[in-house]
Amino acid sequence: MREIVLDTETTGLDPFAGHRIVEIACLELHSHVPTGETFRVYINPERDMPEEAERVHGLSVEFLAEHPVFSEVAQAFLDFIGDDPLVIHNAQFDLKFLNAELDACGLPKIDVSRGIDTVAIARQRFPGAQVNLDALCRRFEIDNSSRTFHGALLDCELLADVYLELSGGRQPGFDLNAAIKQQPSEHVSAERTLRPARTHGASDEELKAHDAMLEKLKEPIWHH
Repeated sequence: MREIVLDTETTGLDPFAGHRIVEIACLELHSHVPTGETFRVYINPERDMPEEAERVHGLSVEFLAEHPVFSEVAQAFLDFIGDDPLVIHNAQFDLKFLNAELDACGLPKIDVSRGIDTVAIARQRFPGAQVNLDALCRRFEIDNSSRTFHGALLDCELLADVYLELSGGRQPGFDLNAAIKQQPSEHVSAERTLRPARTHGASDEELKAHDAMLEKLKEPIWHH
């Protein structure tokens, strides 16, 4: 089963207030496990960068000015995600921005039903607990020490690990079992040496002792 872990970085919180996407990252999963295939683009938002947003993701206007606008990367993005489910931490936020950008380009929007929201899954599993990405990494002992900024691709990599844990975690022995199945089986045969049957007859001494015992019994019912 193919799924796509997806994350975006933006200039703010609301696309309808003029905010834009500045980074998109995607990571391909098969059966919840990363395949190594990724998609990542920085995007020129064609506007200024609020200081509070830059503090979050570290992307400046000067850096982004050297990258393409959304319309130039939109089709490549759609081709990568295909029709597969999208694993997103707070899916409503990212899909709202993506659909606003796609609509402005005259491209079809992404059906929100494709979103697998890991925030909703985490809230259901851990009611009342913090469910931001950092908190879930701590809960599942996932190393996020390199997350100094909210980079989209790094967040996808962390979210892939979190999603695996939320989905039940890696089964112990999974890789070992797979390796065993790949190894050719060997049948070892060896000749069986038959030993002659052992005799179990009583010796003369044992028969004499048996007779002596019977002599002591009154009307014994068995004799050799």
